[in-house]
Amino acid sequence: MAMQSRDPVLGFHFRVDVEGGRLTGLFTECSGIGSEHEVVEHQVVDERGVPFTIKAPGRLKWENITLKRGITDSMDAWTWRADVENGDVETNRFGGSITMVDHDLKPVAEWTFDRAWPTKLSGPSPKAGGNEIGIEEIVLAHEGIRRVGI
Repeated sequence: MAMQSRDPVLGFHFRVDVEGGRLTGLFTECSGIGSEHEVVEHQVVDERGVPFTIKAPGRLKWENITLKRGITDSMDAWTWRADVENGDVETNRFGGSITMVDHDLKPVAEWTFDRAWPTKLSGPSPKAGGNEIGIEEIVLAHEGIRRVGI
């Protein structure tokens, strides 16, 4: 039976949707989709007296998700962050999805996450004489992310 190979997909934008409309839109950059275990090393000695190291999984950690987009008139990220800044973190944890889309805005990959809240939000850094697009960045802490089928 012949193996089929698939070429990697070219991502163009990331569509983000957070429950309750807390954050929606297209983002040009997305990082932090992943997890890792801390590695716990145990030094042991075998029955012949030879020392060796056992590596075991420790705590599971989820990376924070960092999203970047050109600034628009949308205030959704700023409103959500303000609610958290005012001490209302627990009721502002929401699930959501990140969908990578191609140039035709067709979905090519998707991830869902749980109980996210904005830990950081920053606006553009304009400079005199510059003509760059102003970038808005939001960082989300969450309690789990997984890849789902398209």
